[in-house]
Amino acid sequence: MHAIRITEPGGPEVLAWSQVPDPVPGEGEVLVEVAATAVNRADVAQRQGAYPPPPGASEYPGLECSGTVLELGPGTGGSGWAVGDRVCALLSGGGYAEKVAVPVGQLLPVPAGVGLAEAAALPEVACTVWSNLVMVGGLGRGDTVLLHGGGSGIGTFAVQFARALGARVAVTAGSAEKLAACRELGAEITIDYRTEDFAARMREAGGADLVLDIIGGSYLDANLRSLATGGRLVIIGLMGGRSGEADLGRMLAKRLSVHATTLRARPPAEKSAIVAGVLEQVWPLVEQGAIRPVVDRVLPMRNAAEAHDVMESSAHTGKILLTR
Repeated sequence: MHAIRITEPGGPEVLAWSQVPDPVPGEGEVLVEVAATAVNRADVAQRQGAYPPPPGASEYPGLECSGTVLELGPGTGGSGWAVGDRVCALLSGGGYAEKVAVPVGQLLPVPAGVGLAEAAALPEVACTVWSNLVMVGGLGRGDTVLLHGGGSGIGTFAVQFARALGARVAVTAGSAEKLAACRELGAEITIDYRTEDFAARMREAGGADLVLDIIGGSYLDANLRSLATGGRLVIIGLMGGRSGEADLGRMLAKRLSVHATTLRARPPAEKSAIVAGVLEQVWPLVEQGAIRPVVDRVLPMRNAAEAHDVMESSAHTGKILLTR
């Protein structure tokens, strides 16, 4: 098969469309013929040498895909899947390829009303958003949630999902166009982080019950100042560094909590539980049209370097897809 290899740590030019051995499904895995994958920030970090795949995962980038089941591996009998099924999948790696082996518990059916290629925009964001807003953050009807990076793949999905739960949504983004897109998706409070103090805006709005943060250290203090009493900060990215200062007195007085999670490094059993929750609670919202994939552009998989250029420039709104 062909796959995108990272020839050495570096810029987008190190991504090479190469002939490589076919994957062989192991115990509890199925082989999927990939129709499309999506670009995530983690792929960029892996290409730069800063985010190696977990032990046992494919060396090729790509944390989600859509496609067709080619082969059922050992131990997958009775799973309910069959050769020829149209699926999308949460991966630990390997999506930038023509074929990928996937733990059977990380497969999802392509939602009704969603195209096969378009479905590649869903697994990683759906699992990330659901696990962090619901499992960790306890988001409920009437809560206010602040989403950083509202124009990103995670952000555009999270806006729609939080609205479907009955939450009030605030977002930060870096352009008028991205803020407008977030308003169209249901955000009520839109903040340009380049020109506005998001913590001050959130205090004026009564504070956030939950903040979902992709920035990390440089936003830590402002995130805590954004929270209402009893608020929760969930950190899922470190684009702004690994460390920051926190006023513990404020945290004590307002009963604030800070959580930090990753998805990729979780063991298969935990990922399967998250996928099951997404199938039960998120997929019906997609099929009802309450949530739709937001796709900025679709490029051929062999043009992965161009897609990484777009991702690093933040010139996109929603997901960047790579198709066979």
